[in-house]
Amino acid sequence: MPSFSSTTDAEVFDQPLRAQWEVFLDEHRRALHDCLSGLTEEQARRRLVPSRTTLLGLVKHATFVEQVWFDEGITCRPRSEIGIPDTPDESFILADGDTIAAVQQAYREVCDASRRRTSALGLDDLLHGNRRGPLPLRWVYLHVLRELAQHCGHADILREQLQAQA
Repeated sequence: MPSFSSTTDAEVFDQPLRAQWEVFLDEHRRALHDCLSGLTEEQARRRLVPSRTTLLGLVKHATFVEQVWFDEGITCRPRSEIGIPDTPDESFILADGDTIAAVQQAYREVCDASRRRTSALGLDDLLHGNRRGPLPLRWVYLHVLRELAQHCGHADILREQLQAQA
């Protein structure tokens, strides 16, 4: 079963930059994955803001993000072939079958696939499948880390709102 690294940022303080980025990515992946822990299905789907943003939707969107940057970006496969929405906004839409367990499992599997796809690449290697044009892996790592950090913050606020309602 795919899982997130248990290495912490303190353990890679003196390691090469790539190792540091990958640990930070995995810490944020784990935090977003775990934002659903201990919730009911209703709580995970509850809309607390005017947008489509829900805790379950955040993790589903993070799955989309991984696929855009580390599948489409590396393999150059179109989104239709990967089976993901055309736009980020659509990635927040929840289907009836989107349960906590199913969304978390999909996210773990996609993160594992992302790690496999990037393992043979160098930080300066270009990813040619992005709509912006070729981008180095180092830029993609930073971009994904920024996005995950923002969504972890969103998740913290949504969980706080849920706890206040309990």
